[in-house]
Amino acid sequence: MTPSPGGRSADAARSPFRVGLLGHGTVGGAFAELVEARADAIEAEVGRRPEVSGVLTRSRGDFADILAHSDLVVELMGGTEPAREYVLRAMGEGRHVVTANKQLLSQFGEELFDAARSNGVQLRFEAAVAGVVPAVRVMAESLAAAHIERVHGIVNGTTNFILSEMARTGATYEDCLREAQQLGYAEADPTEDVSGRDAAAKMAILARLAFGAAVHIDQVPHEGIEHLTAEDIAYARELGLSLKLVGTAERVGEGIAVDVHPVFLYGDHPLASVNGAFNAVTIESPAITEITLSGPGAGGSQTASAVLGDVVSAMIPPPSTIPPAVDLPLVSETESSFYMHLEVADRPGVLAQVAEILGLQGVSVRSVVQRGMGDDARLVMVMHPVPEGRFRAAVEMIRRLDFVRSEPRVIRVLEETFDQ
Repeated sequence: MTPSPGGRSADAARSPFRVGLLGHGTVGGAFAELVEARADAIEAEVGRRPEVSGVLTRSRGDFADILAHSDLVVELMGGTEPAREYVLRAMGEGRHVVTANKQLLSQFGEELFDAARSNGVQLRFEAAVAGVVPAVRVMAESLAAAHIERVHGIVNGTTNFILSEMARTGATYEDCLREAQQLGYAEADPTEDVSGRDAAAKMAILARLAFGAAVHIDQVPHEGIEHLTAEDIAYARELGLSLKLVGTAERVGEGIAVDVHPVFLYGDHPLASVNGAFNAVTIESPAITEITLSGPGAGGSQTASAVLGDVVSAMIPPPSTIPPAVDLPLVSETESSFYMHLEVADRPGVLAQVAEILGLQGVSVRSVVQRGMGDDARLVMVMHPVPEGRFRAAVEMIRRLDFVRSEPRVIRVLEETFDQ
């Protein structure tokens, strides 16, 4: 047999590249159609023609048979079991694996990465983080030698759509959630998205890529968007801010911090203009300053495209693997700017008392907006950056003042900006 340029025999180069597909829901069905539509172009590019050699669903297919007749396994089942078992078995049998399963990676990533390395196979997961936004590939490959300092991400299309609509229309959270469900951007049970847990899983994965540290989803503090109001967004607009659910992974001293929270952004931040169901990731490093990647974050065809991109990458040696984790402590106390909304009785000295408490905790006020009269007054403030513990202590003291009519509403403010 005549060796091919890639080291395979000519017969091997001409043989189909067999893909075992686990799961045939919205994304799985779109992936199978896309493989068939793009097979000619992929064969012309890499020398082998991909084909779906078997499909496993709840009602059809046998995993052992699919595994025996595949070169690579695509896992689109969701959940952690039996997905974890199947992925480990596939890699143990020398099969490359592509998955879009963020929960699997954020809970069992180190076990899976170890299995890929020990078996000399590829584990690819671009679609697990931000749809077609190539954040995983860029961080794992293009920026592998860069010293990444910080990653910010709008990594959940559902919440970004809801917040964008609240800002655009002035509608309530509940109304915009219903619209998202009607358009297919939100599930019937949207808890995973609107609570911030979906974004937390994705930020755990991005932190592993950025810093090499093992981060479990349960180590990522996260806050959702359920409590946000159209009034907050209206006041923020007056202060030149927009509201997004943002995940952050950053170096803090000798450790790292990873979290997900609603965040106000100033207009010249790269994430401020990302609207609708789009996702975006900003990556900061001394070597590159900052780059922003953005694109659709949800949808069957978009996710399927990212999955197929991983399949094509796995068809081309040499294998790409995630290196072993390094030991970095997770830091819980970080510094941030904050927005605070108070409902107060309109009495003389109210602002002075609030400012005095903030000053005692070392909190400096950047801007103030006052509205209303009598017992229906509003006091909206934005702080300069401060350690979160000191600000929270001030808020606890303020909430006990007799003129404060309800719980203070607090939202982080990301002051960081870049030249556009």
